[in-house]
Amino acid sequence: MRNAKQQRRKVAVITGTRAEYGLLSCLMKSIQSDPDLELQIIVTAMHLSPEFGLTYKLIEEDGFEIAAKVEMLLSSDSSTGTLKSMGLGMIGFADAFDRLSPELVVVLGDRFETLAVAQCALVKKIPLAHVHGGELSLGAIDDAIRHSITKMSHLHFVAADAYKQRVIQLGENPENVFNYGAPGLERIAKLKLLNKNELEEKINFQFGKQNFLVTYHPSTIDVEENSRALKGLFEALDHFPEAKIIFTKANADEMGRLVNAKIDQYIARNSGRATAYTTLGDLNYLSALQLVDAVIGNSSSGLIEVPYFQKATINLGKRQECRLRATSVIDCPEVSAESIIDALNKASTKEFKRLLKTTISPYTKDATSEKIKEKIKSVDLNAIVKKHFYDIQMQETLAYEQ
Repeated sequence: MRNAKQQRRKVAVITGTRAEYGLLSCLMKSIQSDPDLELQIIVTAMHLSPEFGLTYKLIEEDGFEIAAKVEMLLSSDSSTGTLKSMGLGMIGFADAFDRLSPELVVVLGDRFETLAVAQCALVKKIPLAHVHGGELSLGAIDDAIRHSITKMSHLHFVAADAYKQRVIQLGENPENVFNYGAPGLERIAKLKLLNKNELEEKINFQFGKQNFLVTYHPSTIDVEENSRALKGLFEALDHFPEAKIIFTKANADEMGRLVNAKIDQYIARNSGRATAYTTLGDLNYLSALQLVDAVIGNSSSGLIEVPYFQKATINLGKRQECRLRATSVIDCPEVSAESIIDALNKASTKEFKRLLKTTISPYTKDATSEKIKEKIKSVDLNAIVKKHFYDIQMQETLAYEQ
């Protein structure tokens, strides 16, 4: 007879980046505190890299126990290096799943290490829950990765109704697709954010009268775009010589190290007013959002989290094209110094500042993580593991004939 601990449902949550962990942390805490669930945290990729700050330590500092560490990240900036990292990841995840025997695996988003996890779960026949599916990021291979993970997943926790419809369009059963909102937003309300003096002391940075936070990730579709975009971005920032600038560096993607090197070069020329961080940490990053005048870049955070603070987002390029956005987002689809300058000038007008006060994020819902936890706790795993393609046209035909 199994004891109470063995009867708990084993839920493995996989995280490979600092940002992803921030989005999952509330869900992880909810699983950890439930007596009917056993949380198994598997960390990988950037979390285990000295180059990216060994951020697994932040997870441990938050009171979590890490069940497995999967080393996979090569020190390479090429597509070949990414592919080799994925291969190493699949070997490591296969071993971790054998040792931990999770009954359900939870992943978020669209990164290459997440694809490796999904492939392993598929072959091992472990049900997969996918958070933030159905979205688009046309300037990166992430778009294809995200939809591929959707097809290998059994439970889908999307952040908006439009994304729910897209997941169903991909052939997923509507009974297994749930819009509970973006889990990353609720953690903002739960955190006690730092005030200006506390943050300045913690990150060794002095805010000015005007402040920008810049997060630029490389385009992995049109890699030549990165140099052009950064040139335009830096020229635009030079147009505001009194502004203080915080850069958060790019992730471990193809061309990511090139982006970070160019950021370092810009910092060297502007050391008195600009600084860059490999990782700010969740608390510092969110605290900074409430203090800056605008966030500039092409991160999904600019569309999901920044509007929560009623701050302007200057969204660069086409990486986030077709994602839902609040009225606080100003798009610069063709990245140039002129378009960025115009956008920043628009963001500082009285009219736009009045608009910011009425901004509502399209991703906000109540108790997101608790609802996700309850679903993965109560779902019949045997019923969802054998998937069938949900043919919308066929369903409409059957409904008509009935």
